[in-house]
Amino acid sequence: MRQVRSPVVTVLACALLWVVLVLPDAVDGLSLGAFLRVPVEGLLVVALLLVLPARARRPVALLLGMALSLVVLLKTLDLGFSAVLDRRFHEFYDWSYVGLGYAVLRVWVGPTGARVALVAVVVAAAVTVSLLVPATLRVQKVVASHPRTTARVLGAAGVVWVLGALTGLQVAGTPVASAATARLVSDHAVSLVEDSRAGTSFARAIDDDPFADAGEDLLAGLEGKDVLLVFVESYGRAALTEPTIAPGVTAVLESGTEELGEAGFSARSAYLTSPTFGGSSWLPHATLQTGLWTDNQARYDQLLAADRLTLTSAFGQAGWDTSFVLPAVRTGWPEGQAFYGFDELVGGDDLGYRGPELGWGAIPDQYTLSEVRRTLLDQTDRRPVMAQVDLVSSHLPWPPPPPLVGWDEVGDGSVFGCMPGCGRDPAQLEGMAHVRERYGESVRYVLRTLTSFVASHPDPDLVVVLLGDHQPWTFVTGPGPGHDVPVTIISADPEVLDRVDGWAWSEGMRPADDAPVWRMDAFRDRFLTAFSGRGP
Repeated sequence: MRQVRSPVVTVLACALLWVVLVLPDAVDGLSLGAFLRVPVEGLLVVALLLVLPARARRPVALLLGMALSLVVLLKTLDLGFSAVLDRRFHEFYDWSYVGLGYAVLRVWVGPTGARVALVAVVVAAAVTVSLLVPATLRVQKVVASHPRTTARVLGAAGVVWVLGALTGLQVAGTPVASAATARLVSDHAVSLVEDSRAGTSFARAIDDDPFADAGEDLLAGLEGKDVLLVFVESYGRAALTEPTIAPGVTAVLESGTEELGEAGFSARSAYLTSPTFGGSSWLPHATLQTGLWTDNQARYDQLLAADRLTLTSAFGQAGWDTSFVLPAVRTGWPEGQAFYGFDELVGGDDLGYRGPELGWGAIPDQYTLSEVRRTLLDQTDRRPVMAQVDLVSSHLPWPPPPPLVGWDEVGDGSVFGCMPGCGRDPAQLEGMAHVRERYGESVRYVLRTLTSFVASHPDPDLVVVLLGDHQPWTFVTGPGPGHDVPVTIISADPEVLDRVDGWAWSEGMRPADDAPVWRMDAFRDRFLTAFSGRGP
């Protein structure tokens, strides 16, 4: 029995190491062909064990097994980040996502499910080490016991790899010759060094501000206007292109354009490329406000500790009353106020909401906008208002939103408590079923709400900049969706829209497929240039 078990164990050990070395590090690389490749790293490991002195083989094999365990960790993290954030994991600044990921799991699968997932991750890590180290030691033992056979197999596999590399030979659409693990380690090493040095160059970018010494006429083109900078959670280009989502969202945008037109408003739309994907909304907020590409937490922390002109502080210096309306924020944010320069933070606890908690943000967007009008726009004897408003009803896990009510019925939000089908049934959120449908429904709700907000109380002095913060997760968008989000400017004053004519944005709330695409960090300077009447 032992004679039978020994070859089986050897085959399983080799197969495990093979799978680890050819395992892709991105979701779009997962295919049958990926596991039929010849990994050059495996050939090099066997060759190393073959030529090492006998006394060095076991300790080297032990170290290799531990190193492969780290490779599995890196590939797993890369796969997770690829699936959720459409990029690889960065060791220098991404560890903060561990806590955020756990918080998202609690929302998605509940506290018990999140704890089970956490335990499963820890167990999987322990099992990985307990399997890979013995597997590597097993291969070392076989190499030591059968050096000639090992050399012949190694030579044959090496010939296959070289031929595959030279000819581009593929199996199931995937190149036979693989160096995926070596490339993975190299890429992570390079990014770790680059990320560690990035702070210095980003500090120079912070200081190099063409609008740092702006004059009093910086926003003269918006004099007397109330300006709302409205971020819509997870409103990405996928909402206009994904076949199961786009028809409904497009219909809402087209009807919204008509509704706005009847109320005397016009709109211009295009796309901005967000610095993030699937989450971390504070990064695109900072990018748009500062004109700096803030694509990771390290940059964000560095930015908040610095001095940089934001759109909010520019409006404040020019004579506007400035506010941040953040329904998902429950506590004070002194560091944000110091950096952005807003006069007032209106958080969830300040909105006076008395209705049921609906979705991740708890407060439905219609109520938030109702309070914006009541507490900011409808006040008499005031200066013009500039406010950043975050709309969060389209935040995952995308529960069914409440129906719209008349704006004079919103009150303290209690009206939403007596409406069936408004997102309070946990059974509707189990698993991934119908996730695209739920996402599309939530985006349609937010866009209808915003359009109704503007059109129901037409104010000729209101200007709205409406945009998404980032794309939703890849299980909504599908593979390779990009980072573009729609952006729209709404105004009833032709002179306001005349100032952005040179941008060549599409007419209406729906950007054309070939509408201009800017990086989000370009918006601040172009906006300030357009409405100050001068270049930087």
